[in-house]
Amino acid sequence: MSEKRKLAAILAADVVGYSRLASEDEDRTLARLRALRSDLIDPTIAVHHGRMVKRTGDGALVEFRSVVDAVRCAIEVQNGMIERNAGVPQDRRIEFRIGIHLGDVVEENDGDLMGDGVNIASRLEGVAAPGAICLSEDAYRQVRARLDLLVTDLGSTQLKNIAEPIRVYSLRVGTAKSTTTATSASATSRRTESTPPKLSIAVLPLVNMSGDAEQAFFTDGLTEDIITDLSNVPGFFVIARNSTFAYKGKSIDVRQIAHDLGVRYILEGSARRSAERLRINVQLIDAAGGGNHVWAERFDRDFADIFVIQDEVTRRVVQAISGKIGMNKISTRSRPSNLEAYDLCVRSREKWAMSKSENREALLALERAVALDPNYCEAHSNLAVSLLFGWINWGESRVSYQANALMHAQRAVEIDPNDSDACSALGYVQLYERNWDEAKSLLELAIRLNPNNANAGIWLAELYIYLGNPQDALTACAEALRLNPRPHHAYFWVLGMAQFAVGQYDEAMATLSRDETYGTGSRVNLIPALAFAGRVPDAREEARLFLAGNPDWTIGEFAANLPFRSMSAAQPFVDGWRMAGLPD
Repeated sequence: MSEKRKLAAILAADVVGYSRLASEDEDRTLARLRALRSDLIDPTIAVHHGRMVKRTGDGALVEFRSVVDAVRCAIEVQNGMIERNAGVPQDRRIEFRIGIHLGDVVEENDGDLMGDGVNIASRLEGVAAPGAICLSEDAYRQVRARLDLLVTDLGSTQLKNIAEPIRVYSLRVGTAKSTTTATSASATSRRTESTPPKLSIAVLPLVNMSGDAEQAFFTDGLTEDIITDLSNVPGFFVIARNSTFAYKGKSIDVRQIAHDLGVRYILEGSARRSAERLRINVQLIDAAGGGNHVWAERFDRDFADIFVIQDEVTRRVVQAISGKIGMNKISTRSRPSNLEAYDLCVRSREKWAMSKSENREALLALERAVALDPNYCEAHSNLAVSLLFGWINWGESRVSYQANALMHAQRAVEIDPNDSDACSALGYVQLYERNWDEAKSLLELAIRLNPNNANAGIWLAELYIYLGNPQDALTACAEALRLNPRPHHAYFWVLGMAQFAVGQYDEAMATLSRDETYGTGSRVNLIPALAFAGRVPDAREEARLFLAGNPDWTIGEFAANLPFRSMSAAQPFVDGWRMAGLPD
C-alpha cells in the first residue's frame, strides 16, 4: 500500500461519557448524535475546509489545511453545543472534548491518516475538560496572535503512550483573550458569549395594526422588502426572512432572539394600512449590547409613498448601525409602477415551497402582476421560480411550464441585471435546462451582488450535487444555513442529498427525517440513504409509502429529469432506489 508523509492540522473529538448515555437510552443518544452531525458538526467542518478522515464510534478525526481553520471549527462546534445544551439536565447533555495538533502524519492511499500527529491529537482530546479544546504547543503557536480567546497554560503534560511531555494549552470558548496559568484559571473563568458581527441584524415581522387580518400579507411583505433592502447593503450580515418569521406572534425577549440568530441588532415595529395612508412605527435595538434602543421613528405617509418609506427605514438603520449612509448603495432594486401588481407579488412570495395548491395560487397572482406591470422584475423572477417548481416538485406539466420559466427568468434579468434574486432565479432555471456553466456563473453572480442571498446559496449547493461535487455542496449548504438558520424544508432536502452523495448516510437519514422535512418530498432521497446505511427493510417501507402517493413513478424517468452532469454522480441514488425495490 502506498503512503505519503505530510504536515497537517489534526482535530480529534469525542463525546464525554458516551457509554453512560448510550446505556441509559441508546436509540435516543444515537438519534441526537446524528442530528448534531447533520445540523452542526459536518456543515461547520465543511465551512472551515476540513476533511473527515474517519468516525470513531462517538468521536471523529478531521484534517484541516491550517490550525486556524481547525481551531475556528472547534470553537464554532463548542459554542453550538452550549446553545443546544441550554435547559438540558446535566446528566443528559452531550458534550465534546477536542484536541488539536500540528504535526507529521502518514496518509494511506485510502485517505486514512496515521502517525504521531494523529496520536498526539487523540491524547490531547483525552486531557481536555468537557466543552474545552486542548492544543499542543506547536498548534498554539500558529493561532495565539490570531484568535480572541482565553487560554489556560496547562504546562508540560505527559500524554498517554507519548514518549516526551508536551506543553498543552486549553481554550475556553467564548471568553476574552488572555493567557493564564492553571493555578489562576479559576479567577478568570467567567464565560461570556461570543460577540456577533458589528453590522449584523435581524428584522422581526412587523405587527399588523390594521384591525384587518387580510392585511397581514401586506405587513409581512413590507418586512420582507426591508430585509431585502438591508441585505443589499455592502458589509451587512442580514438574517433571511424564513428565520425571522419563525418568531412571528411569539413573545420572546429580543436579546434571546439575537443570541439564537447570531446578530447584534434587532429591528421590530408595527404597520397600519388604510385605503390611502400607511403608518409605520419601527425601533432598532442593540440586543447584544444590553437591549438598548438605538433609534425609533414613526412614518405616516400616503400609501403611494411605500417605497420611499422602505428606503428611508433602510437608510436610518444603516446610519444608526454604521454611522454612515452610503445612499447610493442602499437601494438599487427596481420597483413596480403598479401597486396592485405589488400586492399580488407580495401575496405569492415563496408559495412555490409550500404546496401544489399554493403554488398554483401564486402562478395566477404573478401572471396577473406581470400583465399589470410588464417591467416588474420581481414578478417575473418569482413567476419563473413558481413555474420551475411546478414541474420539478409539484407534478405539473413540464412541457408547458419549463419554457415559460426560462422566458420569465430571462426577462427579469433583462429588466434589472443587478438584481440578485433575478440572477439566482435564472441560474436555477438554467440548471434544469442543463446549462450547468451558465447556471453556476449566474448563481455565483447572485451571491456577489448580495452575499446575504441564502436561496442563491442553497441552489448553488444543489448545482454542485448535480455536477458531482458534493463536498462543495456541503460548504454551500453550511453558508446558506448560517444566513437562514431556520429555513423551509427545501434547504434540508439539498443538505440531505449532499450528505448522501459524500457517503454520510447516517447524517443524511437524520436530515431527511427532520419533522419539518419528512413527508414533504424528502422520501425520494431518504430511501437511498436508508439503503446504503444498511437499513434495507426501512428503505423498502419508505419506498412502499412513496409509491402509494406516486404510483406511476419509475427510476428511469425520474433520473432522466434530474440535471446530473454525468451518470457517475447519479449512480449512488439509482443504486439506492434499486436496493429498496423501486421500479426501473
